Amino acid sequence: MSEPYEIIVAPFEVYLAPVGEAWPDVDTTPAGNWVKLGTNGKRNIADGGVTVTHEQTIVEKRNVGSTGPIKAVRTEEKMTISLTLEDLSLEQYAKALNNVTVTDTAAGSGTPGYRKIPLRQGNDVSLFALLLKGTASAYGDGLSAQYQVPVCYQSDNPAPVFNKADVAALKLTFSALEDPNAASDDVRFGNLVMQDAAALP
Repeated sequence: MSEPYEIIVAPFEVYLAPVGEAWPDVDTTPAGNWVKLGTNGKRNIADGGVTVTHEQTIVEKRNVGSTGPIKAVRTEEKMTISLTLEDLSLEQYAKALNNVTVTDTAAGSGTPGYRKIPLRQGNDVSLFALLLKGTASAYGDGLSAQYQVPVCYQSDNPAPVFNKADVAALKLTFSALEDPNAASDDVRFGNLVMQDAAALP
């Protein structure tokens, strides 16, 4: 990415892991239990890219002696990561449907091999840790950035459309939950990390 570095034009990869998985260094490819969303990662994300939304509800306080607000209080906030995934492999579809289990049945004599997922999600909501990662730091060429979301769930209503003109896709939104194990209140939704220098030898 060329100057000005603070103007970022770059796709990001999405990774999911069980809650509590260790974060990789900002300049490191995720390993361990981190799994890239999409069989081919960002090549399976629709051209609209990945959107990070910071929502809030602000209540303004007025009193009888003033026409304008005299105080503002934030009563609600929310963070979401949304994208459209153009990948209907069952391993990916399963993540959209509450991280259900993919069952693989081998081919037999006269019977085909197949994979299947259940379509009912049930009461319990599966939780993920989410890592959104790209080579897109505001502080230099070739440096990386990553959103670290410690607890989230898939909250959208995927509705793939099958026709002869468009790609069947899964609309996904991962909604952050507060991390009860966070080191402080201000990082209960996680952190945004931007690399500002290469590692020393």
